Amino acid sequence: MQDAIAKGLVLALATAPFIAACGGGGGSPTAASASQCSGSSCGTQGPPTSTPVSPLCPTEAEIAQNTYLGGAGSGEIASLRIDATSMTYTLKWLESPVPLAAGQVTPTRAGTTITGSVTHRTDLASAEQNRCAFVLQPGSGTASDGSAYSTTGTFNANNPPTVFVGYGVAGGGIPGAELQYPGILGLFAVPDRKFEFYPFIGFSQVSTSLSDLNGTYNALVYHTKPTSSYQAVGTNVTETFDGSGNCTVSSGSCTTTGGAWAASTNGSYFTSSSPPRIVSGATLGNGAHANMVLGKFNGAIVPIVVRTGYANPGSLSVDDESGIAMLAAASPIAQGAIDGGYIGADSNIKYTASILQGTSGKFVNPTTSTAQSTFTLTYPASNQGLLTVQDSAGNGGYAIATGFSPTATTGGLYAIVIQGEENGGISPSSAIVGQTTSSVPYFSIGAYVGAR
Repeated sequence: MQDAIAKGLVLALATAPFIAACGGGGGSPTAASASQCSGSSCGTQGPPTSTPVSPLCPTEAEIAQNTYLGGAGSGEIASLRIDATSMTYTLKWLESPVPLAAGQVTPTRAGTTITGSVTHRTDLASAEQNRCAFVLQPGSGTASDGSAYSTTGTFNANNPPTVFVGYGVAGGGIPGAELQYPGILGLFAVPDRKFEFYPFIGFSQVSTSLSDLNGTYNALVYHTKPTSSYQAVGTNVTETFDGSGNCTVSSGSCTTTGGAWAASTNGSYFTSSSPPRIVSGATLGNGAHANMVLGKFNGAIVPIVVRTGYANPGSLSVDDESGIAMLAAASPIAQGAIDGGYIGADSNIKYTASILQGTSGKFVNPTTSTAQSTFTLTYPASNQGLLTVQDSAGNGGYAIATGFSPTATTGGLYAIVIQGEENGGISPSSAIVGQTTSSVPYFSIGAYVGAR
């Protein structure tokens, strides 16, 4: 998202000291004197002209022409089209481990298409920010098994699925779901949990050529395992891909990739069988797949990889670990190069703005402008795009960034993982029913929304 869905937020925080310096404190102001003019020497007179507001996203007609293909933290691949002229949306799940209903594990949302209306946010810092933020109202449609499907049951007007649209990218949250399953003979039970939305990042342009993946990438990975009480693991890896999509690492095996990547028959993305697991817990078989969208953004290839878990009681298969990873090319990041504001959704099932300034970073509530957790960033001399992070409690983590052009002042994505609780933890209304829900580790993907 370009210069800036949350620009007002960033500017408000940045200019607060300036306003105080000019308008208060430091004693009584002195009277200002100015030479007087007369006649033509006064120039043009009349009311002052206002500065035009820079657009933060395409026009309504242009938004309607785009379809955003991407991945969600639920392990889903989805395509989203928002018609900003008729204020409607169409959302299709191409890959999904999420069951159609609580109490079951199959069938999933894969192959399901819903439609619904969109409304603008009204609680952001400016009218332009609200124009580019779309709330996905409850949608309905037909599932792959022919049954009716609706997202009404998980919709929360106080924390609704919201997509922030920018130039070439759309991020935020898509409709969530309620997960619950009693298990098989007392094993593999899934505690009841209602996700109000799932974090999502999608692109209006994607590559369908594996040769574009060629290179070395840093990846930040976040996976959860519902049958292990939603235990989560967040980690970083560095992986190298050749022109055919084969993955190698300096030691061991790749984390994002199982078998060789191949074009999916369901859409413009790729799939890999038998991806590795990073979350502990019992499994039966290995029916999961990794699915990858190659986003094209500001001249960069941005791989988004999801692990789409699989469970089927009929075949006694349980491989339900699911999640998302963002990959960024392994190239050095200079201090100051990614300064600015970002907005997106996080593993707390909340919307979060991030402000980076040199070695300092902080999270901000985008609707209240309230500062939340803070952290520091370290830029090693040979960082190769992987920055170390430490929050104010001493918890470590990493950050990566991509899509920044040295000749542009807008654009870019960043991801962060911290091995600690941030911003007050998981939204209570999206926590496990009747249980304490761990919010460690913390993970977020944000799109650039403010001048650096």
